[in-house]
Amino acid sequence: MCPLTATVSRLRLTWSREHELWTPQQWSCVMFSDESRFSLQSDSRRTLIWRAPGSRYHQENTIERRRYGGAGWLVWGGIILGSRTDLHVQSVTMTGHIYRDVILEQHVRLFRGAMGAEFPFMDDNAHPYRAYIVDECLQSEDITRMDWPAYSPDLNPIEHV
Repeated sequence: MCPLTATVSRLRLTWSREHELWTPQQWSCVMFSDESRFSLQSDSRRTLIWRAPGSRYHQENTIERRRYGGAGWLVWGGIILGSRTDLHVQSVTMTGHIYRDVILEQHVRLFRGAMGAEFPFMDDNAHPYRAYIVDECLQSEDITRMDWPAYSPDLNPIEHV
């Protein structure tokens, strides 16, 4: 998780104040979604080095790595009061096209049909979810994306499900 900068803290506080008076009925219509990636390789990527005190982040003491290298599985799901989506499992990286064609078309759209016009959909601002084709799909299906503060997984009730 990203450290809470002054800007991120301010945006989270603003979001909280905008939603503090929401009723249980309003929250019950929100679909919360999240994804997790599971690596099939060892999680232990520690490299031990001798370094001088206070030099932990000096360039000569760090190694840049991709966050999720190698094989793995991505799992996506959504919850809404009293119901949930099926889990979507894939072995490839999530893209805007996959998100639109699979997640929105096969999962979220079905809930929108059942819930009616009052259906805020929450996602966590990941890059594939902000693709133009995703925005077009949400507009064409009349699905309202809930504003969500960046770097706020602790506000999402599905985060640790």
